[in-house]
Amino acid sequence: MGHLTAVEDGAEPPLGVLGKGATRVRIADPVRDGGGKVRRLERSRAEFQARELLHRDLLNALPAAIYTIDTAGRITFYNEAAVALAGRRPVLGSDEWCVTWKLYNPDGSPLPHDVCPTAIALKEGRSIRGVEAIAERPDGSRVWFMPYPTPLKDETGAIVGAVNMLVDITARKAAEARQTLLANEVNHRANNLLAVVQASLRMTQADTVEGFRAAMMGRVGALAHAHSLLARSRWTGADLERLVAHELGSYMDPRAPRVRAVGPATPLRPTEAQSMAMALHELATNAAKYGALALEAGGVVVEWARRRDRLVVCWREEGGPRAKAPAREGVGGRVIRVAMAQLGGGVSFDWRPEGLHCELSLPLAPAI
Repeated sequence: MGHLTAVEDGAEPPLGVLGKGATRVRIADPVRDGGGKVRRLERSRAEFQARELLHRDLLNALPAAIYTIDTAGRITFYNEAAVALAGRRPVLGSDEWCVTWKLYNPDGSPLPHDVCPTAIALKEGRSIRGVEAIAERPDGSRVWFMPYPTPLKDETGAIVGAVNMLVDITARKAAEARQTLLANEVNHRANNLLAVVQASLRMTQADTVEGFRAAMMGRVGALAHAHSLLARSRWTGADLERLVAHELGSYMDPRAPRVRAVGPATPLRPTEAQSMAMALHELATNAAKYGALALEAGGVVVEWARRRDRLVVCWREEGGPRAKAPAREGVGGRVIRVAMAQLGGGVSFDWRPEGLHCELSLPLAPAI
């Protein structure tokens, strides 16, 4: 049997110590071994910290608000998107259940934090999906959001906390509100337009079918143009000058104008534009048939201005046949009176020898 030679771990035996048949035995150095364990522990701790920092950086880079809570509901982590959504920076280990300041249900009623979706998810051990809520920031602004709380479990299946993601849906809710408002507005305007057309049908009179058709086509055409202007402005308003230009454009040739339009830029709201379009159409039709525009030398001046809270439009005919008040009010006069009266406005006719003078007035809101 060969002899044994002891050699310290990591050292090499001196030359000639190990002879033929000798057995080499390593003796561990306890100091050196302990240092290796320390180094491995430090390396593991450093790797863990590096992974944790990476995960935090990844969560902070996400645009969605994310935070975590422990089993008592205390907030243990939140990313910067959560700060932006909540409008505040929560206190870790103190604030509970949600990063938000105040919560409300979709119907506007208060939603206590201890019964919010995150609290339910943790207490009942289930994920919550498909609900909406409203968060109020400390500055009073509000945000619609959808929460996605999910319980967190360890390797044994025990719940150790929860993670929640808050998705801001404020823009979507605003779009839905605008869509609903637009649908209601379209329905209202369609009903209003049909009512005006029905009123025009009742008031329109003619000796022939062709005359009746022409009269109705003119009135409906005036309404259609007003609505086209409103549609182009997305129903924010129709400019009065453009309404005048539509009804009297054929007489406004720059080379020999027979119509002058004078006034500041005046946007009219939909109902105002509709009524003014009807009134201008009736005045233009009457002037072309019987008034100043029936003669080559005649002309019309249309002026408008705002007088306090009212829009006043003056129609003045010049150079036409001698004006004379009719024995009875015609259909055109009734249409104008009804159009103005619908908005609380008024109309006055002055049949002067040099031509018809008409004044239309409408109450205007401060925004106009």
